[in-house]
Amino acid sequence: MTKSVNTILLIDDDETTNYLNHRLLSRMQVADDIRVVTNGEEALHYLNKAFAGDAEYPRPELVLVDIKMSVMDGFEFLEEYQKLDEADKSQIVMLMLTSSASFYDLEKLKQFPDVRQHYSKPLTEGDVRDIMNEYF
Repeated sequence: MTKSVNTILLIDDDETTNYLNHRLLSRMQVADDIRVVTNGEEALHYLNKAFAGDAEYPRPELVLVDIKMSVMDGFEFLEEYQKLDEADKSQIVMLMLTSSASFYDLEKLKQFPDVRQHYSKPLTEGDVRDIMNEYF
């Protein structure tokens, strides 16, 4: 795998999924830095710091967000994300991760143009290859 990004942000409150996705992304060497936050609030905090140029919060090129989370779920996060500056968001590929691809969730996703696609959790090598080939 030759394509890579600097930073990936994983947003998921499931430790096992985060572990599996982090391990896969690390093994495939698709990012120099993989950051993990466990809910939408933490993710917004992270992105606001990144967009402000805080060196401790590298700006992610790829964001993988889970739908079902405590504190602030994926849809609530996306509602807030939509309010962020377009110039900041234009550099980010946003993908949804879900263990429950219900018809309702997939329909609701259409309200969020920032989300390019959804994938089942955890990611597979094939998913990661597809993502890197399609978006980077």
